[in-house]
Amino acid sequence: MPLLTWAVFALDLRGAPAAQRPRPTPFVRAHWLDTLVLVLRPLRPLRIVQIHDAIQQRHHARPRLALHARVAVYAGLSATLLGFTGALAVYQQEHAAPDATIRTFGDAVWWTCATLATVGYGDVAPVTRLGRLTAVGVMACGPALLGAVSGSFSSWLLQVFAREEERRPPGN
Repeated sequence: MPLLTWAVFALDLRGAPAAQRPRPTPFVRAHWLDTLVLVLRPLRPLRIVQIHDAIQQRHHARPRLALHARVAVYAGLSATLLGFTGALAVYQQEHAAPDATIRTFGDAVWWTCATLATVGYGDVAPVTRLGRLTAVGVMACGPALLGAVSGSFSSWLLQVFAREEERRPPGN
């Protein structure tokens, strides 16, 4: 069944550029997230970001949230999805491995939360190759998401302070 699903996705990917008229743009470039999701199955939950954008555009001409709030929402949503898929991937690889410390899905969620938060207690850790490869991805994405939220929040604070300075009467 998974092979059939891959075949349907591949046919859809191959047929989509032909459906675009009059001048097709490269489908892979225009729909990079769809292509990435096709190739890397654990990233499928990230399509929820596209769904959120489509809903925002359909109901409102402009996004309801300010840029800083949208960055925080997207980063939070991405962190949640990354944590869930990371925990699933690590659990799948580790739960039956000899000498594994991640035996339950709860252990995998605990490990993912500690890794995304860059705490890394070390009480549980992946021991298989694919588990460690997944860990590298989670370790790379965790600080990036944290940085996006921190940077957006800092930018928002600077704007708030700048507006307060502009409102302050001269001489104060």
